Amino acid sequence: MQLTRFTDFGLRMLMYLSKNDRTTPITIAEIAGQFEVPHNHLIKVANRLGKLGLVKAMRGRNGGLVLAMPAESIRLGDVLRGLEGDPPLVNCDDPPCALGGNCLLTGALSTGLSAFYERMNRYSLADVSTGRTETAIVTMHRNYMATLNPAH
Repeated sequence: MQLTRFTDFGLRMLMYLSKNDRTTPITIAEIAGQFEVPHNHLIKVANRLGKLGLVKAMRGRNGGLVLAMPAESIRLGDVLRGLEGDPPLVNCDDPPCALGGNCLLTGALSTGLSAFYERMNRYSLADVSTGRTETAIVTMHRNYMATLNPAH
């Protein structure tokens, strides 16, 4: 199984937002620049994260994104399922499978995928945004802020 780029970008966005110690929200442009990801792609990601209730978007001059709940409350399995959806791991219809529904593989794969999401729910966004990850994100924030307010 491989996660889509959409999900990868969503996870990066959530991790970055989880370490926002500023009083202002973070813009999509900032996140796009930090991760060198297309801005238009991140707009779609932010939209989905908003629909999932994970981020809040604020409009206006000082607008941007913030987490909608504490990082400790955001379970990775739920995020992954929300971003990936529930597609089957194999498509028995394209190309049509000669076993024609007489196969137990899809059931086994579905059970495995459910177990994966359950296992990932043991981790919160906060769990994966600590240590070296936290240090890297805080450095990214500081470097970004330094570009906005260069020392004279």
